[in-house]
Amino acid sequence: MNHNKQEFLLQNINRISEGTEIIGSITTPGDIRIDGSFEGSITSKGKVVIGEKGKIKGDINCYDADIWGIFEGALHASEIITLKEVATVIGDIKTQKLVLEAGAVFNGSCAMFERQQPEK
Repeated sequence: MNHNKQEFLLQNINRISEGTEIIGSITTPGDIRIDGSFEGSITSKGKVVIGEKGKIKGDINCYDADIWGIFEGALHASEIITLKEVATVIGDIKTQKLVLEAGAVFNGSCAMFERQQPEK
């Protein structure tokens, strides 16, 4: 990733605040943090964070995800998913790396894939 693209992504962090309710779909080239309620699909080339008060029902496709709140649905991250100690996840996870902190609740299935190796 070139320097200008990194600066763009860092400056474009989206946030859905506590008390906000959204139904629909979100596509973003940067990071997004959800502290409100969202139902639908999220596609992010960056990190998706669900805050402690956040509730999402739907599908997420992203690079990384940190879950503090409640998620129900299908979650696909190309790098790493971290379920924090207060997280509740019900559904299917697909990722390269999964971190489950003590106290996190996960009910569903998990498929892990290997990092693609460069061709020789």
